[in-house]
Amino acid sequence: MHFHLITLFPNAFDSYLGESIISRAIEEKKIKVSFYNPRDFVTDRWRRVDQRPFGGGPGMVLQAEPILKAVKKAIGRKDRRHIKIVFFSPGGAQFDTAYAQKAAGKYKHIICICGRYEGVDARAIKILRADHISVGPYVLTGGELPAMLVMDCIARQIPGVLGKLESLEENRVASHEVYTRPEVFMWGGKNYRVPEVLRSGNHKKIDAWKLDKNSL
Repeated sequence: MHFHLITLFPNAFDSYLGESIISRAIEEKKIKVSFYNPRDFVTDRWRRVDQRPFGGGPGMVLQAEPILKAVKKAIGRKDRRHIKIVFFSPGGAQFDTAYAQKAAGKYKHIICICGRYEGVDARAIKILRADHISVGPYVLTGGELPAMLVMDCIARQIPGVLGKLESLEENRVASHEVYTRPEVFMWGGKNYRVPEVLRSGNHKKIDAWKLDKNSL
């Protein structure tokens, strides 16, 4: 899987991509990440990519042409059937695991357009026929954090990224409430114990406990 990130701030991804599972997946060539800065596709001396919005209002809007040129560079001569373009918007469809699974199984290239300021000229998004994706019912200052979230969720669906297929919580009975050793520890003068069912060895009861915890 090759992730192509259209962003004004590629350095914002450094710490995330350089650590843990995602870093290892890149080193092992399970995934690849490329950056395209819209400023590299303008010719004026100030490398300006934003203008005031039509209709008034505060802030600035990213222009369509630099975004389109950046995406065109990312696409190159690739088969469009293997490419999914996403744009992060509070008004988009809710991103979820089902979307990630479908993307991982169908596409080789995911192009993420990371907006900033008041957003991206809507004409660019319409021309690209990009999916409008939201990562939650809130507004962020840019699309970089949503892009990291989407990369993480899709990447973990790719065979080998997590090491074992069983590591995917989606493929097994898993609980949001987990415990590890020791079985008992003291804090503030009180003993805290691992639930007895998890120490029972009865996998049927353990699975039932996990399902019950997930329903709370």
